[in-house]
Amino acid sequence: MNNRRFLNGLLFFLVSLGLAFLMLNFLIPKSDSRLKKSDFLKNEQMDIHYVAIGDSLTEGVGDLTNQGGFVPLLASDMGDYLKANVSPQNYGVSGNTSQQILDRMTQEKDIRKALKKADVMTLTVGGNDVMAVIRNNLADLQVSSFKKPARQYQERLRKIIDLARKDNKELPIFVLGIYNPFYLNFPELTDMQKVIDDWNDKTKDVLDDYKHVYFVPINDLLYKGVNGQEGIVQSSGDQTTIVNDALFTGDHFHPNNTGYQIMSDAVMEKIRKHGKEITP
Repeated sequence: MNNRRFLNGLLFFLVSLGLAFLMLNFLIPKSDSRLKKSDFLKNEQMDIHYVAIGDSLTEGVGDLTNQGGFVPLLASDMGDYLKANVSPQNYGVSGNTSQQILDRMTQEKDIRKALKKADVMTLTVGGNDVMAVIRNNLADLQVSSFKKPARQYQERLRKIIDLARKDNKELPIFVLGIYNPFYLNFPELTDMQKVIDDWNDKTKDVLDDYKHVYFVPINDLLYKGVNGQEGIVQSSGDQTTIVNDALFTGDHFHPNNTGYQIMSDAVMEKIRKHGKEITP
């Protein structure tokens, strides 16, 4: 009899305990697991593959930190804006013309592989094409000297964009314009600003034929220096020197660290307008 009472009491206790547990589980939310899931979602970020292709401006010549010019700056700023992990791959080679960039994209498997996975691309191209015209026509350089090379450049630019999108049809591409540092090295070329403006217009004409391909103007930003001047005059004794505080003092041609930050900011301005197109 006592055993039966004990068993009945134990059974009643276990049933009551089970019911109490079920009630508590039903009435009280699982805060711990929800917090963990929330924290996980908060910390989880998308991965963005950023491919930078181009010439010395992409390589980062003039960047005293040797980190790659505007590319790592842009990757960091882009990551903050998109709340993403941005992994940059830099395929910039100093001195490359549009033809040489096109050749590398055609021949190098690692570039094609990177472009296939890319979520966003930047391109710096054209500056060395202009320099080639100058070198080839030093004896009789005219504004008209640039007309035929500019048309040929347009054809190559189209091929570059088409090749970049061969296996990645909707790839957003940001093409940086060229700028005019030539007044420091070639002060006699008074028509050079017109040449640069016309060349940038030719680039824009090509890009207008594509969706999600954007022109990023940097000429005014770098040509005029940090303070918006076309050159800052420095005097030392009887000598007067024109400098630009956005250009590398080693050659007065490539951007310095400040200049590369200016370039990154210019691209970011475009990305803020079209950032929704950048997705993994």
